Amino acid sequence: MAQENTVTAEGLEKLKKELEQLKNVKMPEITERIKVARGFGDLSENSEYNAAREEQSSVAARIQELEELLKTAKAVDTSTLDPDVVHVGSTVRFFYSAFNEERVFRIVGSAEGSGDSQGIKNITNESPIGKALMDHRVGDVVDVHTPRGVFQMKILEVHLH
Repeated sequence: MAQENTVTAEGLEKLKKELEQLKNVKMPEITERIKVARGFGDLSENSEYNAAREEQSSVAARIQELEELLKTAKAVDTSTLDPDVVHVGSTVRFFYSAFNEERVFRIVGSAEGSGDSQGIKNITNESPIGKALMDHRVGDVVDVHTPRGVFQMKILEVHLH
């Protein structure tokens, strides 16, 4: 049985929309470009054809990846979780001793990836900081094990969305 991928509700919708866009918009566009490029003649020296085929292969691989991911994706039901404890979907404000500053991160599922969303940096629950914060609460001092060493963070605030 495949391992379940925990994601935020927003992340699940984003993955579904990406899959829909790739299948219903991007692939038909690429198919049309291949059709047009075939009309240019000799396919062995047709750069437009080769580029479109490479893109088609890349998009097909991403579609397959998303389909597999969505088979095992499960959105977090935040209504059943303790809002004072860090979970996937929590926004956490903490004091990071390594930088002597406060930071705010939102914990997302690994399938969603890191990045920025609504002005807050997303980190995955499998990243060193994400792993360290999971299941802790306001006031806890947490050790984060990174390739650069161990750092401490004090959780100042937790919001569950």
